[in-house]
Amino acid sequence: MKPFKLFAALAIGTLMSACASIDSVSDTATRNAMYNPVGPKMMLNAAPDALEQSISFPNLLIEKFTVAVPEHLKVSEANRYYPHGDIVWRGDPVGDRHAQVKAIFEAALMQSAGSIGPGGIPTLVEIEVLRFHALTEKARYTTGGVHSITFLLTLRDTRTGQLLATPHEVKADLDGYGGQQAIDADLRGQTQKVRITGHLANVVRKELSNPGSHKNAKLGMFQALNKL
Repeated sequence: MKPFKLFAALAIGTLMSACASIDSVSDTATRNAMYNPVGPKMMLNAAPDALEQSISFPNLLIEKFTVAVPEHLKVSEANRYYPHGDIVWRGDPVGDRHAQVKAIFEAALMQSAGSIGPGGIPTLVEIEVLRFHALTEKARYTTGGVHSITFLLTLRDTRTGQLLATPHEVKADLDGYGGQQAIDADLRGQTQKVRITGHLANVVRKELSNPGSHKNAKLGMFQALNKL
């Protein structure tokens, strides 16, 4: 290939690569913020149409965390196969379901923090729960289903308050045991609460190593019903 044609091909390839990295930032919490280029989706400018780049993410160390379970999330105590509600939880005695869900996330974050080695960027992990739909008694001891869990994740450098990655929604669904499988799991100590807490800890660890990398499991028909 002639030098001119080679140069032109390289220029076009570079231009296409640059275009592919352009991403519009719609979240008002991230607009007008200056970021350090230390993550896979680090914002390089404050402009709404700022460029992003993908590079290896550094180690993150959970130094602090906050969990918010907004009061506007609707709680359902109906013992149906699939009650409508943002929060459906039966793994604790009847009580303040918002507080119980908050405690589950806090326990998961403590597990995550305890499993991460020393060093790395001291990080504030902020979680806002958007949905926590576990199984009712009726579903758990018959058909089973899906623990449908969604939350908003924000990571900040505790030293500066700057965002370490673009705040994003994380879907963390988990297969919900039913019938004899649920009974056997309870006998082994693998209650809904234990399984969900451990699952959320694993999801958070993955997000800390590479924000946005967690892929929601494909759990079939019951998961599809949760989207209706």
